[in-house]
Amino acid sequence: MQIHTLLPMFSSLRVLLAFLMMALTLPVSAERLKELVSIQGVRQNQLIGYGLVVGLDGTGDQSPFTVQSVVTMLQQLGVNLPPGVSLQAKNVAGVVVTASMPAFTQPGQTLDVTVSSLGSSKSLRGGTLLMTPLKGADGQIYAIAQGNVLVGGAGASGPGGGKAQINHLSAGRISAGATVEKEIATALGQGDFVVLELRESDFNTVSRIVETINNRYGGGTASAQNGRVIYVKAPSSQDERVSFLGDLELIQVRSSPMQAKVVLNGRTGSIVMNQSVMIDTCAVAHGALSIVVTAQNTVSQPNALSQGQTVVAQNSSVEIQKETAQLVQIQNGVLLSDVVKGLNTLGVSPQDLLAILQAMKAAGALRAEIEVI
Repeated sequence: MQIHTLLPMFSSLRVLLAFLMMALTLPVSAERLKELVSIQGVRQNQLIGYGLVVGLDGTGDQSPFTVQSVVTMLQQLGVNLPPGVSLQAKNVAGVVVTASMPAFTQPGQTLDVTVSSLGSSKSLRGGTLLMTPLKGADGQIYAIAQGNVLVGGAGASGPGGGKAQINHLSAGRISAGATVEKEIATALGQGDFVVLELRESDFNTVSRIVETINNRYGGGTASAQNGRVIYVKAPSSQDERVSFLGDLELIQVRSSPMQAKVVLNGRTGSIVMNQSVMIDTCAVAHGALSIVVTAQNTVSQPNALSQGQTVVAQNSSVEIQKETAQLVQIQNGVLLSDVVKGLNTLGVSPQDLLAILQAMKAAGALRAEIEVI
């Protein structure tokens, strides 16, 4: 009787243990492989060209290169200016056109382009970009750009010198403004291998990727070269290789915890920390010493009929103000939220916070890498 009573209990325990084993084997913080790596050779290519924007409302530039470009363009169109004629190109601006050409882009496809003023043009609003060849780093033409420039700003000025402006007027974009004329060859791998490159070097993540690929496709399929590069054996047929890479990108891999990092921008005072930042027990004091110098002018008037002169005297006063320093203790092992809360209690400015974090790093209390941009 007791045995029959215990059987359901043992059965429930087995089910519970099975669920626990499944939970332990599930990947923690798993990410798709395509978010962690890129395929060597599959990259974007930058294009650049020089062109002319016409149709401006008197906001063009009179730069020598712009005038020369207009004269050359007119000559190519069969229009020759008489000698000695000065060209007034107030409605024309010389611009630089840039675009990014993704891998595997075919002739006939379109690209978005950015148009930026090169001279003293005040605005490109309402302008039209004329046919502009876009070249790669090898000097060959890969696309042709042309179209109406869209500027995301507005401005106005009055005769008295008053001026109002919203956003930037000397740069704009043309959606689908360039047509690809030539393909850039992209190789998928080297011989029997496809090379994967980790977006951020990490030996732990590379090791996990190699282990996951070998468990799925068999031992020896993937091999790590260093903390960033992984060689993967791939089918020799191009069609099979494309299918293999599509399946490979969807593999779930447990990524390692991010490196603790604090990024400081000294120009803007911006500070960004990731969740891995921790600190040891330390005490932080913050105080400020300010010197205030004020000047006040006093006028001394002479008596009536004394034939004296009015004298202006300047009285200066110097005052030193010292704020009371605050000493705050931050406990060991706190996380990012506690760091921010503790430092905010000091009432420090972003610039002061830069100095405090650098001092904490120098004292060995900040467990993070500091990067100044």
